Amino acid sequence: MPKKKVFVSGCFDMLHSGHVRFLEEAASHGDVYVALGSDQTVRDLKGRAPVNTQSERKYMLEALKHVKRCLISRGSGLMDFVAELEQLAPDIFMVNEDGNTPAKAALCERMGIQYVVSKRLPQTNLPARSTTSLRKECRIPYRLDLAGGWLDQPYVSKHGEGSVLTISLEPIIEFNERSGMASSSRRRAIELWQTDLPEGDRAKLAKMLFAFENPPGTKIFAGSQDSIGIVYPGLNRLDYRGQYWPEKITSVTDTKILKWIEQHLFLIPLGQRTATFDVLKGKKITAPRVRALAAAADGCWQAIQQMDLPEFGRQMRASFEAQVSLFPQMTNAAVKEMIRQYADKSLGWKLSGAGGGGYLVLVSEQVIPGAIRLAIRRPNA
Repeated sequence: MPKKKVFVSGCFDMLHSGHVRFLEEAASHGDVYVALGSDQTVRDLKGRAPVNTQSERKYMLEALKHVKRCLISRGSGLMDFVAELEQLAPDIFMVNEDGNTPAKAALCERMGIQYVVSKRLPQTNLPARSTTSLRKECRIPYRLDLAGGWLDQPYVSKHGEGSVLTISLEPIIEFNERSGMASSSRRRAIELWQTDLPEGDRAKLAKMLFAFENPPGTKIFAGSQDSIGIVYPGLNRLDYRGQYWPEKITSVTDTKILKWIEQHLFLIPLGQRTATFDVLKGKKITAPRVRALAAAADGCWQAIQQMDLPEFGRQMRASFEAQVSLFPQMTNAAVKEMIRQYADKSLGWKLSGAGGGGYLVLVSEQVIPGAIRLAIRRPNA
């Protein structure tokens, strides 16, 4: 009986034991065919050049006993492999947890291909590895806003004061560019500080990063929640009143609260927003809508302090709905369909990015299979 064809995709930059373990697991199902992300795809998704060229990566993968054949994907973005998938018509498409997306699952369902999600288990006695963990600069955190996003922009908060809630994230995975995780601010932080956040006054460091990202002459400012969310560990409440910088920053680093957030937040990758996307198109900024956003952020803050999970989910959803009322381009039909798929598994949701890009952020009592888990950065990490 002929072996099944097993299809996998990825960039496989800086080949390591985690990659080999994944391919070994895939090979347990049949012959493995790799659709390899091109050099341009790495640049588009990660905001950096690959360490090894596509030719080098192809050579190394085909030298592994677990790989039958490697093709360089002709497409771009997170779905760069579609032409190769259609060409090979495999029996199984296997992904790891942080490569799992509803779009991939839906494509496999349409094509009659079995969709398998790996658990990223390291080989016995070997440490868990990822490309991110091997890159020195990955110790610079990412940032995720939980509620109140947009109130850090003066053209919004001038209609009503309010807060933005952010968490600083350990870079346990390399989040995609243009996905609402402050990846552009993080790249500026890497330019400034290379490998780690320096010691020193956090407010001064965050202002330094904000100024570096928004030099004189900047017309469209990156909000200060990005730089603050990267520099300040834990959970932070940033209170804005019509200025670029918040009037007050309130930090929460209590281990019990941070662990509680980590246990109940889940991310589903949706892909990148396009480079030409304009979230400001058709904006409807009014005082009542801004007040609704501020009220939801306040409610979310109180729910977190009380560790009230249903209320946390409800207020996060209210914050997202208020954002969409201000900026209708933040969502689209595909995002609404994704939310529908997860609505019965979740207490609340929001998008990390805008216009269908980024990650669907879910609040849930139960673990959501295939979702990305987060690690919040602690002080002195």
